[in-house]
Amino acid sequence: MVVTVLSVIQVIACLFLIVTILLQKAPSRGMSGALSGQQETFFGSNKATGIEAVLANLTKIFGVVFVIISLILVLLG
Repeated sequence: MVVTVLSVIQVIACLFLIVTILLQKAPSRGMSGALSGQQETFFGSNKATGIEAVLANLTKIFGVVFVIISLILVLLG
């Protein structure tokens, strides 16, 4: 019973993870960023704002939920 419930939650988390990844805007830096050696750091000015920030946070949350449930299912199996 527990395995079935966790499996359903895992499938739902997987679907939401796929949707949030597909809705994110692709970074289009082009070849100029790769050739000029520009690096982005953690404290860079390219922070996501608005809907991009929400999608990035949801992607992290669903990814963590997916991994945790996967590990629990492995331990129960």
